[in-house]
Amino acid sequence: MPDSATHRLLGALLAVLVLTLAACVTINVYFPAVAAERAADRIIDDVWRQQPPPEPEEEPDEPQSRNSRADRPVLVAVLDRLITPAAAASPDLDISSPAIRRLTAAMEERHERLRPYYDSGAVGLTNDGRIAIRDQNAIPLQERNRVRQLVADENDDRLALYRQIAVANNHPEWEEDIRATFADRWIARAPSGWYYQDDAGNWKRK
Repeated sequence: MPDSATHRLLGALLAVLVLTLAACVTINVYFPAVAAERAADRIIDDVWRQQPPPEPEEEPDEPQSRNSRADRPVLVAVLDRLITPAAAASPDLDISSPAIRRLTAAMEERHERLRPYYDSGAVGLTNDGRIAIRDQNAIPLQERNRVRQLVADENDDRLALYRQIAVANNHPEWEEDIRATFADRWIARAPSGWYYQDDAGNWKRK
């Protein structure tokens, strides 16, 4: 018969496994941040007509000794089998609805008119997923009203885009998370020389 120490060990292992399984379920319920970043990058590259960066080359795995896996504790091996598939499961978000395609097409067309103002520093990327006029003096007087309208239209479409992605994926409560993801990715993928806001709202140049 197993002694009390063995019973305690088995009980601890069972508790860990239950908590791990619960964590795996939680991963699938919460906002899929990695998938959202991938979706944001695809849309941004389309809107800005950029080529995505090349995928990094995978380095060959280092050879493992014959006993490397056998030497690991049994609990670690079990956790690897439970956690790795759940953590790796990150299905892509749906960004193909008619509303999303319509918004991205409008933003792509508008970008050709906004690009000179990004390049000059007159317009910059804000830290909340929108854009703003950063330096009005960098815009010729006769163009200012037109640029204000371009910025307003772009912001309307961006906010609608974040909402439509959440709706298309049956999680309207994800809208703020999607907006925050896009806010980071617009800045991360902006060309060198463009202006953006840091977390404190200060303008910086890439």
